Amino acid sequence: MSVYIQFEVEKENAVITLDDGKANAWGFGMMAALSEAIIEAEKSAKTITLRGRANMTCAGFDLKVMKNEPDRVVELVDTGARLLCQMLACPKPIIIASTGHAMAAGALMMLAGDTRLGIDGDFKYGLNETAIGMVMPDFGIDLAIDRLGQHNMPMAVLCAHLYSPQEATQIGYLDAVAAPDAFEEALSQTVLHLQSLDAKAYAGTKRKLRQPLIDRILSGLRPDDLKIAG
Repeated sequence: MSVYIQFEVEKENAVITLDDGKANAWGFGMMAALSEAIIEAEKSAKTITLRGRANMTCAGFDLKVMKNEPDRVVELVDTGARLLCQMLACPKPIIIASTGHAMAAGALMMLAGDTRLGIDGDFKYGLNETAIGMVMPDFGIDLAIDRLGQHNMPMAVLCAHLYSPQEATQIGYLDAVAAPDAFEEALSQTVLHLQSLDAKAYAGTKRKLRQPLIDRILSGLRPDDLKIAG
């Protein structure tokens, strides 16, 4: 589909693979490609699987923009927030098959998925914004509270703690972890289960669950959503 994403439909499951050959960073090109792929997947499949390349799901927003184009930082982050809302609003089940590290915007992507399956290994999950000199935007806090719980916010968000896959399951970045040699089979079973659910009931229930969060995020987007520390 693009230099950022591979797209294919297998057994009514749309597989969107993020692969820019590097960190799968959320730059403008990556986010546009992912948004287009989700739109196409809604039309052509019962379920959507979003996965990264080997050892890397997503390392965050594009640091080249963050560091070198300060006048576009708000635009970049605003675009990311709207993409996350697109995922939350998608009527089809979105399965995130996490193949490696997921940090910052990558961790937010995990929080926006419906079902999250990870590979066991030496990988890290977390919102490390305060460790890299960023104030967490409001929408990131809203997403984190929704999936991680208020009681985990001091460690997970304020202290930028990074979690192993097993720990990520306990805190809420992942729903399940599979050994590398069992990952694809676990993913297949997850897809089959979600495809067995009533599509209209799923979409309607998801809308009821997600719409308040979507409304809160979209209403809170403003130019000062993101500030660079210092």
